[in-house]
Amino acid sequence: MRTTIGYTLESIGYVVGAQGLIGFASQTFFGTEWGWIHKVVDLPSAAYLGIVAVGSALVVAGVRTRRTPAPRRTA
Repeated sequence: MRTTIGYTLESIGYVVGAQGLIGFASQTFFGTEWGWIHKVVDLPSAAYLGIVAVGSALVVAGVRTRRTPAPRRTA
C-alpha cells in the first residue's frame, strides 16, 4: 500500500511542480498565462515558485514513502 501511495504522491508532485514552473516562466519571461493554475487563482510570479516547492516536497515524500525491497536471500 505504501508503494502505491508513494508513486501517487510522486506523480502528483511532478504535475504540481511542472505547473508551478510553467506559471512562473510564463509570467516572468513572456507576460502571459500558461498552465491551468491561473484558471483557478490569480497569483503573482513569486507564488508560483512556492508551488514548485510544494511539488518538490510531494516528490520527495513520495520517494521516501515507497517501501525498499527486501534483500534477496541466497542459498
